[in-house]
Amino acid sequence: MKSKLFYSKEYLTIAKNIKLFLNRQKDFLSERTADSPRAVGDAVQSLLEDNLQNILGDNIKDYSPDFARRAMADIAFKDRDDFYYIVDIKTHNINTSFNMPNLTSVERLARFYEDDKNYFVVLLIAYVVKGTHIEVERVNFIPLEFLSWDCLTIGALGWGQIQIANSNKTNIIPLYSRKKWMLELCDTLFEFYPREIGKIATRIKYFKKVKAFWRRKADH
Repeated sequence: MKSKLFYSKEYLTIAKNIKLFLNRQKDFLSERTADSPRAVGDAVQSLLEDNLQNILGDNIKDYSPDFARRAMADIAFKDRDDFYYIVDIKTHNINTSFNMPNLTSVERLARFYEDDKNYFVVLLIAYVVKGTHIEVERVNFIPLEFLSWDCLTIGALGWGQIQIANSNKTNIIPLYSRKKWMLELCDTLFEFYPREIGKIATRIKYFKKVKAFWRRKADH
């Protein structure tokens, strides 16, 4: 059994309703915060934490913005079929040239996805700023596995962090197989880890030279 939220057109309706909701809001930024992507992100997240439950409708239960703050994302909820969703909200100013947001740790995701009823959801919100008003131009509400690996990358933090390579360029493949996506994740890591080992070897070699330099140096 798969999530009715994502293996029907429901997720498209949710994305559309989120966009309508945000664009109907009165200006909630000041002149100073409007120029700060972080401030905009925090304001949008706060709005959605308080209102996403209503946008999602009657098909969900156990909605919790508080629990998810201690977990992997911003918001968490279950649906009537007991599928569990954690939602990571990512905002992006379209007029900025580059943005590479972190999504989640590869190790945490691998453990989380051992249960087929768990979904890591990415809520992507692209906007433009007009004075103290933001105008949302695009919203995607999708499970992580709908994001193609040609727009993702791995960052060198811990076991590795899944990142969107450039928020201006996202490639979404609706209804994509989680199994295929996770196998692609493993193949990506099999290429990533050896490169990291090579970098570590280079760093060790460099600091051996540093150590030799300091051994020869007089102790003043």
